[in-house]
Formats: sequence, structure tokens, C-alpha cells
Amino acid sequence: MIHSLSGGVLADNGIYTFVKVEVESAPRWYLAGEFRVKAGDKVRVLFNGKECEGTVLRTEDCTRQTAPVPLGRAACILGSVPQER
Repeated sequence: MIHSLSGGVLADNGIYTFVKVEVESAPRWYLAGEFRVKAGDKVRVLFNGKECEGTVLRTEDCTRQTAPVPLGRAACILGSVPQER
């Protein structure tokens, strides 16, 4: 964490993996958290207060400043859905 001379925090140097997931025909951004997923994977997420299955459209590594949604409002994916063979 970097502090300014006036005592405020300038930047958070962390990298966060965001996942764009299509859930019920609506694309939404989630944090990947501990899960490693790629485009086309199925994941479990909270959507409209219930657990749903969605499809990963893309992933993006971001800083706090370049995140597609504010980190404080971003929900994490709950898990990945095993692929059928």
C-alpha cells in the first residue's frame, strides 16, 4: 500500500481476477477468488438472491483502479460446475 504525503492511501497494488458470467441471459462481473476458470466454464454464482449456474464469458486481471465494478460491490463466484464427459 502506498501512502501520500498527506496521509491518504494512493494505491492498492493487488491484482484481482474478474470473471464475466452470463446468468439467465444477463452478463455480470464476479471476482474469481480462489477459483481458476476460463471462458466456456460453468460456475455457480448468486444472482437475484438465489444460487444459479452461469457460463464464463471471459476473465480479466485488474487492479483496484481498473476493475470493471467496485471491489466493495463485487460478489465472488461460489464454485465451478464439474464438466460432463
